[in-house]
Amino acid sequence: MDDGKKRFVNEVTALGKAFALAIPQDAAMDVKDEVAFFQAVKARLCKFDQTNSGKTDEEIETTIRQVIDKALISEKVIDLFDAAGIKKPDISILSEEFLMELKGMEHKNIALEVLRKLLEGEIKARSKFNVVEGRTLMEMLDGSITRYHNKIITAAEVIDELIKLSKTIVEKDQEAEGMGLTTYEYAFYSAVADNESAKELMGKDKLRELAVILFETIRKNSSIDWTIKENVRAKMKVAVKRLLRKYGYPPDMQQLATETVLKQAELLAEEMAKQ
Repeated sequence: MDDGKKRFVNEVTALGKAFALAIPQDAAMDVKDEVAFFQAVKARLCKFDQTNSGKTDEEIETTIRQVIDKALISEKVIDLFDAAGIKKPDISILSEEFLMELKGMEHKNIALEVLRKLLEGEIKARSKFNVVEGRTLMEMLDGSITRYHNKIITAAEVIDELIKLSKTIVEKDQEAEGMGLTTYEYAFYSAVADNESAKELMGKDKLRELAVILFETIRKNSSIDWTIKENVRAKMKVAVKRLLRKYGYPPDMQQLATETVLKQAELLAEEMAKQ
């Protein structure tokens, strides 16, 4: 087996081990097909090597790209769960170790696709309970991928950007924990803090207090069918505006903040109704 194939096989092997460590987190489960796909490519190349020797690294790369572009997934892939023998993860899917392992992969296109898919799944999960955070993070992800597709940045550079985005996600979780806010309380904090003038005028502590009050107000009305009872929604809108004024939220930003809070409230109502 030549050097090009060896690097690919070694990297897919490392990817499989990292993925196995992350099982059964949702972010890992979201990309299990992609990981299985790379395992299938690896198996195909190993078999290919046995019958078709003499291929150059460039030809190997071309083969890999063609398979990736077609998004072919083998029906007979290794069961990573059984192979790993691990049922519980012992590292975060976005841990420093995992990210650095991806960054060090020789085949940047593979590392990029895996990281993109992981982040996309993580962000979509957050979008279900945090309007602002989900929107902001997805814009960052899409922006980086678009610049890469437009050849403004290289694969290595976009991987660096996605690693920074991964760290931003972790930092947001740490911020919520440091502020003593629950997931939903932090979601309302994100809604009212999504404005620089508000953060400068009110400060983090006052915005935190406002977020907790907004959450409690919305939670008490979480059983409301917001899509039907528009009169109740209108009353909630008035209540939100009143709280914003009471806490000194910038007047010129109150309308936008109110709409954002109401979108967040609808998400909260939907999620609590499921529970």
